[in-house]
Amino acid sequence: MNVDIYEKPMTALVDLATIPIAFEVHYVFDVTIQGEAQNEFILSKHELEVPYVKDYDTYKGEGPTRWRSHFDLSNWGFILAYSNNQLVGGAAIAFDSPDITMLEGRKDLAILWDIRVLPEKRGHGVGSELFQAAERWAISKNCRELKVETQNVNVAACQFYKRHGCVLKAANPFAYPDLPEEIQLLWYKNL
Repeated sequence: MNVDIYEKPMTALVDLATIPIAFEVHYVFDVTIQGEAQNEFILSKHELEVPYVKDYDTYKGEGPTRWRSHFDLSNWGFILAYSNNQLVGGAAIAFDSPDITMLEGRKDLAILWDIRVLPEKRGHGVGSELFQAAERWAISKNCRELKVETQNVNVAACQFYKRHGCVLKAANPFAYPDLPEEIQLLWYKNL
């Protein structure tokens, strides 16, 4: 699929919000922590008896159009992907934003805050184009590392990040008190 990538201003949040982020959960990763330093992770996939739909935009305070009320977006980048002049995906990246604790207070770390592709366009390279654009954006800000958060219920995303050279460096089973069955997974990629 031919994809054109454009960096857009903050007004792109409205466009980004039109792209569904929901996905069906058929499999979940069980996470085993091992190694002397407890920094090695084994992800074992198991199938759910009853699949369900996960939609991050339905949670309170989530979704692109709500970010402005929670965060200073002045150091964020917004990238949109088009195919045949149709919006097919988008991404948001942040760096040097003190209100984002996921950035660890570092000025050389960027976080891929959000990446989404139209459901009918998933699996056609749009996500890869967006990920590479996010890497380029982070490099242009002198970042040395890109961080991504996902969960053990998003098996496809975990596999995607691993394919793109990300390394799982942290797993937190207590990150989401309202979702105790989910484990936060933090992936990093050297730039």
